[in-house]
Amino acid sequence: MPRGRYSLHDPHDHTPLAQEHFQCAPGPSGWRYVSQLTTPAGDHRGSVDLALDDLGRPIRLELHAGGWQVRGAALDGVTWVRTDPTGVHATEGNVRAHAFTGTSPAFLVATVRLLRLTPSSSATRVRLVAFTDPVLAPRTVDQSWALMNSEAHATDNGPLLVDEYQVTALDTGEQHTVHIAGDVVLAAPGIELEDLQSPPSRFD
Repeated sequence: MPRGRYSLHDPHDHTPLAQEHFQCAPGPSGWRYVSQLTTPAGDHRGSVDLALDDLGRPIRLELHAGGWQVRGAALDGVTWVRTDPTGVHATEGNVRAHAFTGTSPAFLVATVRLLRLTPSSSATRVRLVAFTDPVLAPRTVDQSWALMNSEAHATDNGPLLVDEYQVTALDTGEQHTVHIAGDVVLAAPGIELEDLQSPPSRFD
């Protein structure tokens, strides 16, 4: 069960945004990721709880940030309920999309699990609902993912297979690279793995 800490920063000007303390593991029904976020000053900032089924679909998502809350799942595309900080108003949303995304590294692993790309695969298009900080506002995004390279690196615990993905935002054409080993993000724009207390889990 990997556990550790990511640092999140603005990918454009590198302003520190948060520390994300996480743990994740495959289970009998798929994969689960839970985390607590703190500000650079150490104050509580929010939380992430994401569970996937064996096919990589989100069977449960719960996000907290700035007093806002989102609960969602794959249902007729993806469906969610967003509640305001007062708890008085809740709005429901539904989009014909494949899954969710956001600032947490969990969503990158989740997208990879959903797409199951191979180096011989052509670039695959995916539609995601992104919940953007600081109020978890929903926004539909279209991306293209391609697995560019898989490389084994020697470690004390045996070889570690690192996958390199190229992600393209289809609305702007902007491209970036994501490096993932098992269920841990090693590097991505705005994300740095600062601490890892056990090796990444390997998916079958």
